[in-house]
Amino acid sequence: MRVYLGSDHAGYELKVHLVSALSLQGYEVVDVGPAKYDPDDDYPAFCFHTGARVVDDPGALGVVIGGSGNGEQIAANKVPGVRAALAWNVDTAQLAREHNDANIVAIGARQHTLDEATTLVTTFLSTKFSGNERHARRIAQVLVYDNSRVLPPLPA
Repeated sequence: MRVYLGSDHAGYELKVHLVSALSLQGYEVVDVGPAKYDPDDDYPAFCFHTGARVVDDPGALGVVIGGSGNGEQIAANKVPGVRAALAWNVDTAQLAREHNDANIVAIGARQHTLDEATTLVTTFLSTKFSGNERHARRIAQVLVYDNSRVLPPLPA
């Protein structure tokens, strides 16, 4: 499986670690950047490019990394077709895939040790979408809105 990784300066060390750790586990890792540590860089471009590559590569998944992961998740979710989820424990990493078929996980490098963050990412990557009808129905509703920008009626 191909995995795209993008970060900012706060996530740079974790990204470099994950490139190596995931490669050793047999993943085909694509480092979207940054190529070097820059304390003044901004995360949006790295997250947009990571998201675009994931969407354009069926079956691929992505990881965006920052200090908290919040901004990175928000930026990645601006790319049509991205379903990015912030994972802060194993359960949220697993549920992001099982229930939401998330294709990108956002990680806060300042919130976890390297080992903890690696566990979150590998949990996300190794978990499959459940295919449960109610989850698929909800994802389809999000996709319709993503494509049309028309608000659905509120349920009675």
